[in-house]
Amino acid sequence: MKITNDIRYVGVNDHKVDLFEGQYVVPNGMAYNSYVILDEKVAVMDTVDIHFTHEWLDNISAVLNGRQPDYLVVQHMEPDHSANIANFLKVYPDTTVVANVKTFAMMDQFFNLDESVKRLTVENGGTLSLGKHLLTFVFAPMVHWPEVMVTYDSTDKVLFSADGFGKFGANDVEEPWDDEARRYYIGIVGKYGAQVQNLLKVAATLDIQIICPLHGPVLTEDLGHYIGLYDTWSSYKVESEGIVIAYTSVYGNTKQAVEHLAAKMADEGCPKVIVHDLARTDMAKAVEDAFRYGKLVLATTTYNAEIFPFMREFINHLTERNFQNRTVAFIQNGTWAPLATKVMKGMLEKCKKLTYAETEVTIKSSVKAETKEALDALAAELCKDYIAQSPDKANKNDMTALFKIGYGLYVVTSNDGKKDNGLIVNTVTQLTDTPNRVAVNINKQNYSHHVIKQTGKMNVNCLSVEAPFEIFQRFGFQSGRTADKFDGFTPLYSDNGLAFLPRYINAFMSLEVESYVDLDTHGMFICRVTEARVMSDKETMSYTYYQKNVKPKPQTEGKKGFVCKVCGYIYEGDTLPDDFICPLCKHGVADFEPIE
Repeated sequence: MKITNDIRYVGVNDHKVDLFEGQYVVPNGMAYNSYVILDEKVAVMDTVDIHFTHEWLDNISAVLNGRQPDYLVVQHMEPDHSANIANFLKVYPDTTVVANVKTFAMMDQFFNLDESVKRLTVENGGTLSLGKHLLTFVFAPMVHWPEVMVTYDSTDKVLFSADGFGKFGANDVEEPWDDEARRYYIGIVGKYGAQVQNLLKVAATLDIQIICPLHGPVLTEDLGHYIGLYDTWSSYKVESEGIVIAYTSVYGNTKQAVEHLAAKMADEGCPKVIVHDLARTDMAKAVEDAFRYGKLVLATTTYNAEIFPFMREFINHLTERNFQNRTVAFIQNGTWAPLATKVMKGMLEKCKKLTYAETEVTIKSSVKAETKEALDALAAELCKDYIAQSPDKANKNDMTALFKIGYGLYVVTSNDGKKDNGLIVNTVTQLTDTPNRVAVNINKQNYSHHVIKQTGKMNVNCLSVEAPFEIFQRFGFQSGRTADKFDGFTPLYSDNGLAFLPRYINAFMSLEVESYVDLDTHGMFICRVTEARVMSDKETMSYTYYQKNVKPKPQTEGKKGFVCKVCGYIYEGDTLPDDFICPLCKHGVADFEPIE
């Protein structure tokens, strides 16, 4: 097969193999690729599996048409690519073998090569001129063996990518590339995402028009698609929306629970529900799907105070391949001492960036009404984002969505003519940059709103993540009309005469009010910036960061009533008045929740 004017394909197709590397089912066989570059000097790129010696040598002979090869480039020493090195040298003894130090060390382990064999040891970034064609060798250790290198031909802009960009399946079978390439990548290369990322960075600096892998078809079109998938796979990103359920079932009860959950998740709008019975499925396919989709449910029985063997094997496959960046949920079944969830979590401890579902389901022998309720709750939790995307199922009046806005938190300072004042706000927005205008929203019930309307000026202090809860108590939980918020706290002053905080801020701006917009409960001050200083490079305190890391958890134990989700204020009583306003943060009843 002609790839370019000077590059020929001399590989073979294997339809006899049923298990690649002794474990991967390959219903459409395998391709073992090899290439010849015809120039002033002739280079053969890799060999093939030992079962195809004569077919491969015949292919080479036909391409050479009486010429002798000058070089045999060995990029990878796995036997499906290197098994015929010795056989090749028997036919072409004057050929120079081109490889790196680690490759030659492995070669000597596999073969008893004669000392007369010519060897050319290359370095990372080293080059070899064939005449018109210049080959550059790029080391790719652990993609997926330590000796691997790839070769770039800058003349025809071809990357000989070793096992990279390969797939299961012979080349004389028409099938989609993505699925079998994904199963191949996850199974064989998946552990070495960081190393693949390093190789992709090098590849990004090259003008690549053709990719010639050692398995699968030569890639000549839409290379961005293939490279993009490799970037997704090697960085462990979610490729497709959906939920995978992997399960084992002894007597059918766990299977019944899985079927109920799958149907419920589909009903809740999950775009794809994939179910794998680990005792019967292609294990490599199940592993591939776990890496492809963003959410995984593991369901199994407690077995010999452990978990069912097929589930243990499945989780081992995940952890061996650096499973990460996923949401995982658990279903366990046990008649007298359910331990499966504990065991599965323990096995996953070495994985990075896993989020566990809050809902855990335990089946006591058989599926009962309470089991189905728990499964429905798990489906609702896992499908929450899908429900929100649905035009029919979404709650379109969920005002807690406002908390998702990337609010920063600020101390706005002012002076009423007698003392300095300050309050916490979370709505400061730049409107224009020529001139610099900023909008600040302030609740009309706050004393600062009155002061700023009178004086027409303020300072906005941008709180950093260093700000302690005491700052929020001082400036947010008391009124400046009755309290001196700077009591015991010595401020600094800007050119407009107003205070700014000497610490816990990363910047401040002095503002002069140009106009005012009445927003019913709030007023919007539209201001021009008269002074701006950057105080530090610390990150700005966000509302989310405050909620998670600064605000103490409210002490609700033994109390009955409602708690403010913003500041933690507790209202004790059976009923919260509809017009109640939190005395600390001034938020209304929508931001309170019952104490449970």
